Amino acid sequence: MSKVKVWCAAALMAAMFLGAGAATAQVQTEVPPVVPGAKPVTVQHIKIHGTSLEGNLEGDAVDRDVIVFLPPSYFKDKHRRFPVVYALHGYSIGAEQWTHEIHVPQTIEGAFAKGAKQMIVVLPDSKTMYGGSMYSRSQTTGDFEQFIAHDVVSYIDAHYRTIPNRKGRGLVGHSMGGYGALRIGMKYPNVFGALYVMSPCCLSVHRPDPDSSQEKAFLKAVAEMKTPADTAGFSFFWKAQLASAAAWSPDPKNPPLYLDLPVKDGEVQPDILAKWEANSPLAFIDQYIDNLRKYSAIAMDVGDEDGLRFDTIKVHDILDKYGVANSFEIFHGTHTSAVALRFQNHVIPFFSKNLCFAKNCQ
Repeated sequence: MSKVKVWCAAALMAAMFLGAGAATAQVQTEVPPVVPGAKPVTVQHIKIHGTSLEGNLEGDAVDRDVIVFLPPSYFKDKHRRFPVVYALHGYSIGAEQWTHEIHVPQTIEGAFAKGAKQMIVVLPDSKTMYGGSMYSRSQTTGDFEQFIAHDVVSYIDAHYRTIPNRKGRGLVGHSMGGYGALRIGMKYPNVFGALYVMSPCCLSVHRPDPDSSQEKAFLKAVAEMKTPADTAGFSFFWKAQLASAAAWSPDPKNPPLYLDLPVKDGEVQPDILAKWEANSPLAFIDQYIDNLRKYSAIAMDVGDEDGLRFDTIKVHDILDKYGVANSFEIFHGTHTSAVALRFQNHVIPFFSKNLCFAKNCQ
């Protein structure tokens, strides 16, 4: 664990987001072979109105794309109800790109063919102006906590044959989505019953270096912006900083971006940095231990070549310290190398084992 101390802030920022949606990294995901005899699922592309997102200052879409995967038996047994797994995508991608990362429907079909019980899988889109909502509450981006936990869940329960009970709902996410799954999972145990956190980013915040050339170049570019659209040529990490600020340090009186950054006029702003720290799960997880105890099962995983493993280990250690049952695995791989493989062989089977499949879950 001492290795963490020698990392510079820039390297840690890179580790938080590296591969969370970068096109060059995602294509390296290992895809499991097609399982012989796997039956096809039905894929539906829908839109869900996000009441929780109305009036967001960024102008992000309120009607969001959502992709629904219905199991093979959904239309054969029209009286049967199914549990639902909500899968949250990472930074810089949306629901459609997320399907390519986890190679659905192939991996869902493969999991069912290998013995997992059939369930509905839902991929909501939470991409925003700067690449990601961080699944947080913000007047600038909208309330994406409520969008996932209320707007999406309510719509799916109203329009599909679900098991409308927390024990019939699972929540999983990767990278920024892993952060979102942990954040939302801690706050909404009344909505979800099982939780799977994959390679979560953003578990802690590290002090920026206002004297670095990269930070100076970034702040200069931001100062020259006239509209949010001016970020079109920004790098992955520059946009990630803006996305984080929009989510964690919104400012309705600071147009045109409606956000505050942790560095201003060459100085670190302690009050803004404190807001970022307040949104770090490692800073607030102790407040939600009783909520986490309510889950039937919690699982986490991270690659042994992923810089995010250090903070993920800390979350696992905290849960162990409080006696909160959880499974944790450090697998061989990078941030993105095994996402599809693990979705088929670990994530879906985990929910198959730990969600309720009965009509009346007690």
